[in-house]
Amino acid sequence: MAQYVTDFPGNLDVFSQELQNGILGGSASASLEEESRCRIGNVRCCVQAYERYSYTGGNRVSLGVTMLESEGKIHLVAIATGGSQAMFFKINTFGEEAFLEQLVEVVERFRSAAAIPR
Repeated sequence: MAQYVTDFPGNLDVFSQELQNGILGGSASASLEEESRCRIGNVRCCVQAYERYSYTGGNRVSLGVTMLESEGKIHLVAIATGGSQAMFFKINTFGEEAFLEQLVEVVERFRSAAAIPR
């Protein structure tokens, strides 16, 4: 299992669409399996579950993403799982790490674009 946690400025609707475009555009086998959104007071939440085939591992990996937005700031937690064919312990996490790295690239592009004065 691989995990990535970060905070950055942004709008949840804009970022979640950028993330979806980046993940689905980065792999022919990627799919958005489920999405849920809610709002509690001034806090908005979006949970997305992605899945794709890992050619390296010969199996499917999943990426769960939880995003919270409050006062123009997004808190993101992403967890990649799957990607091992072993029965009792993990011996291959390449697929998980690659899937998570794809998300990190989307976050960094979004963060860089937000830092550019307009």
